Amino acid sequence: MIEETDDLFDKLHEECGVMAIYNHPEASKLAYLGLYALQHRGQESAGIASADGIQIYRHKAMGQVSDIFTAEVLAKLPGRLAIGHTRYSTSGDSALLNAQPISVECNKGRIALAHNGNLVNAHEIRAKFEAQGSIFQTTSDTEVVVHLIAQSREQTLEDAVADALRRIEGAFSLVMTTPDRIFAARDARGFRPLCMGRIPASEGRPETVVFASETCAFDLIGANYERDVKPGEMIVVGPEGIHSRYYAPALEQSSCIFEHVYFSRPDSLVFGRSVQASRDEMGRQLARESHVDADLVIPVPDSGVTAAMGYAAESGIPFQFGLIRNHYVGRTFIEPEQRVRDFGVKLKLNPVRALIEGKRVILIDDSIVRGTTSKKIVRLVREAGAKEVHMRISCPPTISPCFYGVDTPSKKQLIAANMTVDQIRDYVGADTLAYLSLEGLKKAAGEGDKTSYCTACYTGKYPTQLVDVHLEDLAAVEVKSE
Repeated sequence: MIEETDDLFDKLHEECGVMAIYNHPEASKLAYLGLYALQHRGQESAGIASADGIQIYRHKAMGQVSDIFTAEVLAKLPGRLAIGHTRYSTSGDSALLNAQPISVECNKGRIALAHNGNLVNAHEIRAKFEAQGSIFQTTSDTEVVVHLIAQSREQTLEDAVADALRRIEGAFSLVMTTPDRIFAARDARGFRPLCMGRIPASEGRPETVVFASETCAFDLIGANYERDVKPGEMIVVGPEGIHSRYYAPALEQSSCIFEHVYFSRPDSLVFGRSVQASRDEMGRQLARESHVDADLVIPVPDSGVTAAMGYAAESGIPFQFGLIRNHYVGRTFIEPEQRVRDFGVKLKLNPVRALIEGKRVILIDDSIVRGTTSKKIVRLVREAGAKEVHMRISCPPTISPCFYGVDTPSKKQLIAANMTVDQIRDYVGADTLAYLSLEGLKKAAGEGDKTSYCTACYTGKYPTQLVDVHLEDLAAVEVKSE
């Protein structure tokens, strides 16, 4: 049986977003703005490291970007280079010591590093270092990369970074600064997004090179998207210009398809494709595969909105915002003395009774993870007077945990790993329930055009060896052969 949870929204969470700026007089301010645009990728902590050619300055704290980086804080982050990070913990505890960037001075010089993703052999590498006497300051797998760089036998920093990246396995999009250079790299399978752009030169100011997890960060700072950092590629930007090299041969590309389903903002280009276009097509394909007669198509905001619009357009059934989200809900410690049923969900969502009452409703969401929130939302819609509730999900059933930077529950907590679709329908209380097929999802996300995707969370077939996986999560794990 699925374990009950009090989470307000039992979504999957992505680890973080990264940002890097090279050669701008207000580099730390641009990094701040970029992180602000990437805040959806992590709300737990944030940090910026800046460099002025001689020193590296850093500030990081728990909380959200706008609360951490005041004008006074940014004034203490001088220089024309900066990297930034906003975090949701998937590896390491939720604590300030694990906030990034991580900054060190080692035999290769001063460096500050931040990464998005999860390394599947980090614990194995860490255990070897600790056995040799190395001391770790954090529980984050990012620090493993720093130790690999510091202990590499390569003579130059660039070669040491390349050597370190060859020795780690899993998902990473990484940005790093030295006092005068920015590094950006992606893992050889391209699990996590990382794109490159430029701010044109103007009024005597030279061109600025920027990197970010998503292109929505470029829009806010006036940068033009140029291209993605390619799988297995490391780009170095310094006084001598831009230099690119492949630290490892690219493997079969396994970009995370859930970026298009849920994580990324719809106004971003991710893996070279519009997220908005992918989600719209997911909704359209869902309507083709599982049409049902109804009066209204209603999204679960915000992640179900674009797919619901696509479903409505394809089916001809009117789209309405029948659930209104309260965007100003933080943590609350005040609950009614007599506990209100579904109080947590009601804080965030409220149904529009005038639209819903007496109607046959198609409720569109991007995923069902544990199922507890979906159950509460269906109950809200029924209590608002819906005559029928038909739930449609714009991805396949999530049956396996992710080990590449997505904070997925274990298999015993994933409702689709333990119940049939009919059983899930009964559990959430819908009249009908249908998921988008895997082939439909791949088609909607444009597989084959520019990328191929990792779909392990839907298939249980993993593209890498899983060295650090806990035994209880290893059940039914299959690793694809090369």
